[in-house]
Amino acid sequence: MKIKVTHFAAKKIKNGDPLIQEDDLLKKIETTQWVDLISPTNEWLAKGYLGKQNKGIGWVITQEVGELDQLFFEKLFIQAKQKRQMYYQETSTTAFRLFNGEGDGLGGLTIDLYERYVVFSWYNETLITKKDLILQAFQAVFPEVIGAYEKNRFPGNQPESQWIFGEKAPEPLLIKENNVTYATYLNEGLMTGIFLDQKEVRGALVDGLASGKRVLNMFSYTGAFSVAAAMGGALETTSVDLAKRSLDKTREQFLVNGIDPETQKIYVMDTFDYFKYAKKKGQTFDLIVLDPPSFARNKKKTFSVAKNYGELIEDSLDLIEEKGMIIASTNAANLSIQQFSQIIEKAMLKKKVKFVKTATYQLPADFSTLPSFSEGNYLKVFCYEILK
Repeated sequence: MKIKVTHFAAKKIKNGDPLIQEDDLLKKIETTQWVDLISPTNEWLAKGYLGKQNKGIGWVITQEVGELDQLFFEKLFIQAKQKRQMYYQETSTTAFRLFNGEGDGLGGLTIDLYERYVVFSWYNETLITKKDLILQAFQAVFPEVIGAYEKNRFPGNQPESQWIFGEKAPEPLLIKENNVTYATYLNEGLMTGIFLDQKEVRGALVDGLASGKRVLNMFSYTGAFSVAAAMGGALETTSVDLAKRSLDKTREQFLVNGIDPETQKIYVMDTFDYFKYAKKKGQTFDLIVLDPPSFARNKKKTFSVAKNYGELIEDSLDLIEEKGMIIASTNAANLSIQQFSQIIEKAMLKKKVKFVKTATYQLPADFSTLPSFSEGNYLKVFCYEILK
């Protein structure tokens, strides 16, 4: 099927931007077929597909002429595998991203490796119609994978999570990252128990960044930052998350590393309520990790990074020791790295503290991105030393 795009979209595609937006099309079309994208002057531009997801309505796949058949996808997977040879050879880490959407040539699909199992994440309905083709190509290139699960990350009647082929993984499945053990569950909703894009930040904590420090981990989820800090020599860790499941999940992560959870502090409560509680009790910390979801809502408040991250920084500064550190993180793709830095530093200036940015992290190499699509490099993490 041929689809005409605007002059602006044609220029965008030629410059390597893979995301198709609704206003890129000359007329509104819905289809689950592969499409040929054509300029207003009938110049062939690329092959791709239309599939609405949380960003855009489709993806450019290739600017090369040819069929989008099994051989095409096998070549994509071979290239992705070759890019990640350093991870295959690194025995201290056994979970990483095998295929990262548009960064590896197919927007709308990510594949993560957990030991010898994989998790496919589909972000739109169109790719699901191509699933058999994509799985056949994957299994031809990755015969060593013994079992697979999928996450369907778009609205619809399909199961949110399910096993799709091979052996079923044990529960929990224990993986290693930076020689730390993490308990993961491959078929428990959309989450697995760990966000693999933060491996380098956790690695810094393991390697001594948290050594001898009292660490506060806000929005702690399953406590992965806390465990990394504890394994890296932290004096104590405090984990705070509103979700009730976070308590048992965090305790489990400590236990699989031989750490008694009773030696650590775990709170199930709202982050902003905890800040008030800690301030009232006179608690202070040497290192605070702030890694909230891009958007969250509870009974009291709606949180968004763009509007509320500054409040997190201000509240953290009330609890931080002199020469303490704040690790400020977001996965909000709609904020540039400069905008995120400005939000943080504006809050610090408001509190009249002196600070030094000591490190910056973005996505690790297994989360392959395109230089022509900065939005794809969504992770932004800054380490600030607070001088007060």
